[in-house]
Parts: sequence; structure tokens; C-alpha cells
Amino acid sequence: MIVWSIANQKGGVGKTTTTVSLAGLISERNKKVLLVDTDPHASLTTYLGYDSDNLPKSLFDLFQLKTIDRESVAPMILHTEYEGIDIIPAHMSLATLDRVMGTKGGMGLVLKRALKALEHDYDYVLIDCPPILGVMMVNALAASDRILIPVQTEFLAMKGLERMVRTLQIMQKSKQSPFQVTIVPTMYDKRTKASLQTLLDLKQRFPDQVWASAIPVDTKFRDASMKGMPPSYFSKNCRGVFAYKTLLNYLERLELNER
Repeated sequence: MIVWSIANQKGGVGKTTTTVSLAGLISERNKKVLLVDTDPHASLTTYLGYDSDNLPKSLFDLFQLKTIDRESVAPMILHTEYEGIDIIPAHMSLATLDRVMGTKGGMGLVLKRALKALEHDYDYVLIDCPPILGVMMVNALAASDRILIPVQTEFLAMKGLERMVRTLQIMQKSKQSPFQVTIVPTMYDKRTKASLQTLLDLKQRFPDQVWASAIPVDTKFRDASMKGMPPSYFSKNCRGVFAYKTLLNYLERLELNER
């Protein structure tokens, strides 16, 4: 099972779009993927048609368990209408975890232990992270094989990337193996100077981590989200989907080379 976290300490950079786009493409390759929504705003949960306020179980319940095993985690998993795509939904109560449980020992490894219990059920796990550093992001990063950092190709987005890099450096001190990081330029518009310059800056500052291509601006992403569909199910031939397909191929090659 391969676990990727989609994270950035800036909102509006395309984390949820990246998560659901990759999930759709993975499922079309006859692989099983589990999505984990760790953001109290529950954008990914809402995207896939669920009302986070009216669900019997959510990710929050995972942190109430005394014993974490396959049987105890299973009730939190929802099967979406898309073959091969399941989700552990979010709830606004996740926002209270830092205050209620942030100082308890072992709280940073709860999600890792839960995913370990599910390792034979899924080929991939994609974790959609909140834009703030806290218990949920720590859990996501600790559970991951690779961190995908979507970065909007505009100047202010570089600040969010810098904060994310500092976070990884801090967490790296307590981790034996280095984080595998892939920076994904998003919302790229080749007609604008800002996009062109930001993409150039990313490649110059992070030559070993940044993906060589970029996810373009594509109105089909917005249309797909209105329908609650993975973009590849909504418009399989649009340029945005083609870009994510290229990204997925690249990531799969990286995983193959590193195993």
C-alpha cells in the first residue's frame, strides 16, 4: 500500500482537486484507493457528496478508539459511488483535537496505525491535509511514503511552500528516513508573467523536488466539483486531467525506482 499526503500550509492551492483527481485516475487503473479527509472544513468529504454534519462516523472517531485494528477502523470508511474509491470523512470536531488531545503521547501516530491495519485492503491511500500545522497534519505526514505539495503558480504561494518546507525540516528530526517530497505546480497559466516566473523560481530553488510540468488552469475542475465527480470521470480528455495523468505516471515511476 502506497500512502501519499497532499499538503501545503496555504489554502486554495489545489490540494482537494489534486487528491480527487489522482483518486479518479488510480481507480480507473483498477486499483483500490482510500481517501482520508483530515481537514475540519471537510472539503473532500463535501466534494464527494457527503454532509459531514450528518454522518454516523468520521475520522474524529478514530482518535477515540482504545484499540486500533481493522474491525474498529472499518465502520469509519464510506464507499463512494465510484468503483474502487472509499473515504474516511472529516468532521468539524477535528478542529478540537489539538486542544483536547494535542499533548497526549502517541497522538501523532494514530493514523499511521490505522492505515497499517488496512494495508491489505487498498493499493493507495491519499490524505487531504488541512492548511495548518497541528495533530492532523502531523498524523498525515507521519503516515506517508511521499508528500505532495501543490503550489499555486503565483508569488504569494511561495510563502506557504516555505512554511511547509520548514515544517518538514522540524519533523525530519524525529524521523529516521528522509521525507520523499514532490512539489506540484498548480493553476498554471502560461499567458501570465506571474505563472511563468513562479514556475521558473520553483525549478531553480527546488530542482530535485519539483515536478517538471504543471497543472494548468482548467474550468473543468470547477464543473467537476459542482457535480461531485472526479475530473477524469467528468471530462476525461480535458487538459487538466491529462496533466494529472502525466503526474500520476511520474509518481508511479518514482515509487517503482525507490522500492
